[in-house]
Amino acid sequence: MTAAGARLAIFLPGLHGGGAERIALNLADAVAGRGHAVDLVLSRAVGPLLSQVPRRVRLVDLGASRALTSLPALARYLRRERPDAMLSVLNRANLVALCARSLTGVPARLVVSEHNTLSRWAKKSWSPRVRLTPWLARCSYRWATAVVAVSQGVADDLVEVWRIPRERVQVIYNPVVTRELEEKAAAPLTHPWFRPGEPPVILNVGSLTAQKDHATLLRAVALVRRNRPARLVILGEGSERPALEALARELGIRDDVELPGFVENPYAYMSRAALFVLSSRWEGLPTVLIEALYCGARLVSTDCPSGPREILRQGHLGTLVPVGRPEALAAAIERALDEAPPRRTAECWEPYDSEAVVRRYLDLLLGPASAARDAASS
Repeated sequence: MTAAGARLAIFLPGLHGGGAERIALNLADAVAGRGHAVDLVLSRAVGPLLSQVPRRVRLVDLGASRALTSLPALARYLRRERPDAMLSVLNRANLVALCARSLTGVPARLVVSEHNTLSRWAKKSWSPRVRLTPWLARCSYRWATAVVAVSQGVADDLVEVWRIPRERVQVIYNPVVTRELEEKAAAPLTHPWFRPGEPPVILNVGSLTAQKDHATLLRAVALVRRNRPARLVILGEGSERPALEALARELGIRDDVELPGFVENPYAYMSRAALFVLSSRWEGLPTVLIEALYCGARLVSTDCPSGPREILRQGHLGTLVPVGRPEALAAAIERALDEAPPRRTAECWEPYDSEAVVRRYLDLLLGPASAARDAASS
């Protein structure tokens, strides 16, 4: 393998619109931009982000129903293409990637990335398959060339709860800040609620799932609206939509809550919202909070494990509130709406700069010597 022209694969279940999928696209594009051949290998080529696959990245559809059933197809891909290295994204894809490499004997370097706090993720599910996943990770992650945790909190969980050796785990923040993000944040926004003179808009971006705890956010906004006009926009889609719509009606705020679903450019909303609120029960490293930070929004977040406290620097860059407490969240929202827009410097988002993060990933995928030659030639 040479530094220039290596073949690298990035494997994940699909492109369903989550933060991890957006990060995979950012990485694929940046690595391809350095002259490497990059395959974006999907268990199944589905999801609203398919249209955003960079042209210089080859899309490989394994045609499986989900990550766990894509093992045979991924093994065939490894035997046929023999990539120099592969990065897998999300825990089930990690398990499949480790099994496929073991079955084929292909000597590719394999880096697995964990984007969630495994213990919290498993604890909140009734599914035996979900509850088993962290135990499988505990047994199999030691076979990886390296394990990437997207925050210190995720790393601590892997080491302390699941006994992954500390020397195997590296913290690499997500490559969130890109030139494309800057351009999209400045794009026009035609939504009528964002016109001058309209009530302030509180924004949340995230899948409509129990993890994101939008119910607490709705209850907090209902409390805020007792004292002042405000509107709430939640960008994202998921199984909790019917329950959230019913709760908004029950709270009497349905006319001031909008759930547009997935939108291709949430950054135009972030740069114009009066306030961005993250209400999650748990996270790994919430990409949307970093994006909103870069877009200049006022920020309020639950102090959930893990990521918000790291991103907001112990609360210096935004307000942290307890998880699942609508009264505390409402009080923080009101205080934030009364504050002047924040002034932040590039130092606030420097750890998430795409160029710096990509160099660290290439160091793991290509090996330190090859990565150094790659950096010198780029």
